[in-house]
Amino acid sequence: MAYKILRRKWRSTRAMYYTMLAELAGTVAVLVLFGISQPDLYRTKLWRAGHELGFNSSPTVIVLAYANYESAPTLPFVWSQTLTDFNVAISVLSLFLLLTKLIAFIMHVWFPIIALFVNVALTALYAASIGGQAGPDYLDPAHPSPVAWYIAKPCEVAANQSIQGSCRLAKGAFAATCCMLAIYLLNFGLTIWALLPTEADKKDGDFVEDEENSPNAPAKTGSWEMQGIPQTPRTGTVPFTPRTMAFNTLERKLPLRA
Repeated sequence: MAYKILRRKWRSTRAMYYTMLAELAGTVAVLVLFGISQPDLYRTKLWRAGHELGFNSSPTVIVLAYANYESAPTLPFVWSQTLTDFNVAISVLSLFLLLTKLIAFIMHVWFPIIALFVNVALTALYAASIGGQAGPDYLDPAHPSPVAWYIAKPCEVAANQSIQGSCRLAKGAFAATCCMLAIYLLNFGLTIWALLPTEADKKDGDFVEDEENSPNAPAKTGSWEMQGIPQTPRTGTVPFTPRTMAFNTLERKLPLRA
């Protein structure tokens, strides 16, 4: 089988362009939603509201720890600034890789083996983002939260309209992240489909095998004496010169040669 791992063609060019359009729409959505949440627009607000509703810990644990001369506790990932920065970083990375992929695909250098590593990396990053946005909060034993309340519960549980608006923004960012994960899973499926062997690979392999088994094909191994062809021993492949061909012709035409 003449299988090529590098320069393989995509099975469907139309499907690739459709997924890139969907990826562009999703990338713009997460870039906007994560960008506006960068300066802690609603993270601490939702954290405090969840504690007032009895769903999770309180953001005052940091202040209490400093007041009691204790080390600051490890904050839950769902309420940390690290998650916010992480989401902004992967949205910017997605936009950069999308533009790179579009240019490389037009130039016919976006091979499936390259896309495989990119899609696996981005799938893992967005899966981590989803796990962080809906992550648990066990900082307060009296109010354990296996899933963030703005994901597990409707926004109407908070009477404050401002909290409800922040909750909807957080839900929208979570939904956009799930859509991006679905898009990269689809890209991953198209990549695996392109990497699978095709009938053309099998036919190319059969053609090469037929040429190798042909009686007219030169032997791969063995000396020149075993081929039954009268040749002068040579250290390398030297072509016949016109003078050599002329002498051979004269020798065959001599009348007394017989």
